[in-house]
Amino acid sequence: MDLIAKVKTNKFVVGIIGMGYVGLPLALEFASKGIRVIGFDLDPEKVKLLNQKKKSYIKHISSVRIAEQVSRKMLVATSDFSKLKIPDVIIICVPTPLNVNREPDLSYVLNSTREIAKHLRKGQLVSLESTTYPGTTDEDMLSILSKTGLKVGKDFYLCFSPEREDPNNPVYSTSTIPKIVGGVTKKCKDVAVMVYGKVIKKIVPVSSTKEAEAAKLLENIFRSINIALVNELKTVFDRMGINIWEVIRAASTKPFGFTAFYPGPGLGGHCIPIDPFYLTWKAREFDISSKFIELAGEINTSMPFYVIEKVIHALNDHKKSIKGSKILVLGLAYKKDIDDLRESPSLKLIELLQDHGSVVDYNDDYVTSIPKLRRYNFKKKSVSLKPAMIKKYDLILLSTDHSYYDYGMILKNAKIIVDTRNGFGKYKSKKIYLA
Repeated sequence: MDLIAKVKTNKFVVGIIGMGYVGLPLALEFASKGIRVIGFDLDPEKVKLLNQKKKSYIKHISSVRIAEQVSRKMLVATSDFSKLKIPDVIIICVPTPLNVNREPDLSYVLNSTREIAKHLRKGQLVSLESTTYPGTTDEDMLSILSKTGLKVGKDFYLCFSPEREDPNNPVYSTSTIPKIVGGVTKKCKDVAVMVYGKVIKKIVPVSSTKEAEAAKLLENIFRSINIALVNELKTVFDRMGINIWEVIRAASTKPFGFTAFYPGPGLGGHCIPIDPFYLTWKAREFDISSKFIELAGEINTSMPFYVIEKVIHALNDHKKSIKGSKILVLGLAYKKDIDDLRESPSLKLIELLQDHGSVVDYNDDYVTSIPKLRRYNFKKKSVSLKPAMIKKYDLILLSTDHSYYDYGMILKNAKIIVDTRNGFGKYKSKKIYLA
């Protein structure tokens, strides 16, 4: 039975490489529709949690959902990549970070592609979901897969369909967010549309993988540039004694032509802090300098340094030095009410504070300890947030405005507060410094 016939009858198997914030929810969507899924991951702990304990390691994904699909044998996890010959559809959901020089690091994507090539067989569809620069799919990946001797569009199919996950979004889920699909050939696109159409309510076909790759970059560059704008305005208005949050609230009353974006201590998540640099790097191949995008990136990456300047200023106002000061960072995740640490500005803030000689603790009920990360190894655990504990610190730095924070209690017991999220916006106090 060929792949199209299998898809029509739900008799195809899906393999997903990378069981993280993108791969796991996608796996559950396929499994819940009666489509068997094999999840591939190098982390043996994730494999054990899924197969044996049937538990979730991501806050907003219920263990009940996982237990149901694992018990039904619709979902199984493995670290044995030789099993890539089993699935009819292979979806790559791995990180695409930047290296130390802020250049694209495609090692996860290309290593996954090489593993697929070892086991590629006729009739398989390979789909890349990781955000990347235009040309990754039909140039870099295709070059590796073509060395098998199999012909794309005839023997196997290759597409790009960017992930659009927004962890803990109360309105949109994996199945309700429209899915862009671009294939290396028309047949590749048509097969991919059929596959994703089994679990996603609306499919948006585009003419090629490059258009699909570029569309994903546009989405995140749009956000990056607008966030950079309000971040820059924050620094300007602060010097003028103008409250940026009140300005945005007022401007938002215009019923047309304005979209509200909000400042913060820096950009977090896997997309917005990284994706613009993928395009600026690729643009250099065509002798183009994307100055506008690069400037936005520079502004956003500078925000943690601006926050530290505000911390220094706030401490100076109270005749304190940042060196030796005890500082509590509120919130470690990159946005409120999730446990996702990817590119979180809180991590950079902790690093900078420690570089200045501060004694730094943090509180985040969603991230009770900081694991070893690619760029950081802090070996810290979340401290309790009680009045007596808060009083011990010279300064409280709000980096992530989790809903569980009792802002009134914190204000009552804190000596100084530096607020990067307007979490204390309804309070008037000389203790509070906006950053």
